[in-house]
Amino acid sequence: MKKQIIVSGATGNLGKVVVGKLTGLGYDLHINVRNSAKAGDFDPAFVSTYEADLTDADQAEKFVSNAISKAGRIHAGVFLAGGFAPGKLEETTVQEIERMINMNFFTAFNLIKPLKAHFELNGGGQIILVGARPALVPAQGAASFAYTLSKSLLFQMADMINAEGKKTNVSASIVVPSIIDTPDNREAMPDADFNKWISPEDMAEGIAFILSETGSKMRETVLKLYHKA
Repeated sequence: MKKQIIVSGATGNLGKVVVGKLTGLGYDLHINVRNSAKAGDFDPAFVSTYEADLTDADQAEKFVSNAISKAGRIHAGVFLAGGFAPGKLEETTVQEIERMINMNFFTAFNLIKPLKAHFELNGGGQIILVGARPALVPAQGAASFAYTLSKSLLFQMADMINAEGKKTNVSASIVVPSIIDTPDNREAMPDADFNKWISPEDMAEGIAFILSETGSKMRETVLKLYHKA
């Protein structure tokens, strides 16, 4: 049986590269789109699309349910959806914290909740999240307080999933980039040395390895792709 994978954030700069890598390996993907017009960007032979806003728990649950109905069995979830906002603690509002948590935490949590239940009934499964180095190195997070706080929740969630998942073969891994080399990041930091950043292709390779036969045997994985940054 071909491995069936749910992917969020597939329409973003990183997501498109990850989708290309995983479909190239023969996986069948199930992705959400917020705008149905985006469905035309993907090959329906390998990618099934579902319209859903992942910050809405009901829509996210329906997305997972529909994907399970179509696939029969989901083997993994790769959660790439998120966003960034700068700002030190003293500049950060409650609204900004809520926005970052919605984008970076709830877009994953709202999928993981129903997907974890499916995994537990079907012999296990893999959860892959994208972290952020400032969540591991607090001094680096001072200039992006709300963003770093929201990303730190992913690490805590992964730890709890792994602690509970030992008996049910459910694992959570986190891929942690330094700075991903995307057009948006180049525009935001035009004077940086882009050669020191991590490419979306390298991120996709890391995710693909975690999903591989060998990678799926790893536990409590935090894969740091920092390159030279």
